Amino acid sequence: MTTILILAIIVGFIMAMAIGANDVANSMASAVGAKAITIKQAVIIAFLLEFAGAYFFGQMVTNTIRKGIVDPNLITNYKMLIAGGFAALISAALWVFLATVFSLPVSTTHAIVGGMTGFGIAALGWGAINWLIIVFIVASWFLSPFLGGLLSYIVFKIISSTILHKDDPLKAAKKVGPVMTGITFFIIMLMLMKKGLHLDNFFLIVGVSLVTGLIASIVGYFLIRNLKAKKENGYEATEKIFRNIQVITSCYVSLAHGSNDVANAIGPLAAIIVAATTQSVGTTAEIPKFILAIGGLGIAIGVAAWGHRVMKTVGEGITELTNTRGFSIDFATASTVFLASVLGLPVSSTHTVVGAVTGVGYARGLEAINVDKLKEIALSWVLTVPLAAITSGLLFELFKYWI
Repeated sequence: MTTILILAIIVGFIMAMAIGANDVANSMASAVGAKAITIKQAVIIAFLLEFAGAYFFGQMVTNTIRKGIVDPNLITNYKMLIAGGFAALISAALWVFLATVFSLPVSTTHAIVGGMTGFGIAALGWGAINWLIIVFIVASWFLSPFLGGLLSYIVFKIISSTILHKDDPLKAAKKVGPVMTGITFFIIMLMLMKKGLHLDNFFLIVGVSLVTGLIASIVGYFLIRNLKAKKENGYEATEKIFRNIQVITSCYVSLAHGSNDVANAIGPLAAIIVAATTQSVGTTAEIPKFILAIGGLGIAIGVAAWGHRVMKTVGEGITELTNTRGFSIDFATASTVFLASVLGLPVSSTHTVVGAVTGVGYARGLEAINVDKLKEIALSWVLTVPLAAITSGLLFELFKYWI
């Protein structure tokens, strides 16, 4: 079984690299597109924060049958689970890497769900699959971009009416900016405590978040109150204010992404490790820190090596971004994902950020959106689950004779 464990860690590491290569668009693309940071800076920041999120905040206990796709009660043979875990990881990694080659942002969660679905059908038949989860995924193709787009549209319209369309936008920004900063930090702290630290005490979460937002608002007020428009006009000075806020929000989203999406690589890897070491089928597993570190390192390397491809698509390929638009995207994405997690709605962070980018583009008119690029992205979303499932099913048929 030592060989299987080594191969499992290698395959899990490859899947983590695929996650970093593609999903990094969720956290850094809008900041790059809005010129708040360069691609090189984005790669460095994401490298550090994705690893930190995975290692320090990644769940120590994970569901090994990812997302409840396959009924664990039907898996009685641990060798079947090992073969299925390998098939799911490899098929998901292949699809995500292929999407990255074509610079298309896809959901790595949906890719691994497709992988588990293909394995389940091949091993146990169609009745072993929780089809309600698949229905939720299909719903997320519409729900995620709609919610992200709607909120980013509203946020950017608010910024436009309260700041950008005023006679003195810088003066208006000095009044509205601290409020926006406070609300942003309130949302960030809510997500960090709920999704990063996995706390459940409502009053503690809301109380700490409110205090954090208030402090951020006060600090923001004192930082920008004496800002003058020197050589630049009021609009440029206003964009500079939102540039700093956007960098902070992008950093947070990157940290949160590492803590949550590392499970897409670690979940099936944990299933293989538990099955191989105990020769039994377990539904949950304690994840050693070194496994979380492997996942975090894989994500970080994926970001550094290939992350720029999808960053460019999301940050530049859909619509032209400024810092106020980029802030609207980050704010809408973070808020939508947090709200969805609280309400149990099936949303994808990848789909949400694409919808948010589209929303701020639409706020300026349909002609500001690259519709052809959106069609390519939508097609890649629809193909993710079935292609990963078919590949996984074929690989399982091969692996079951080897394990």
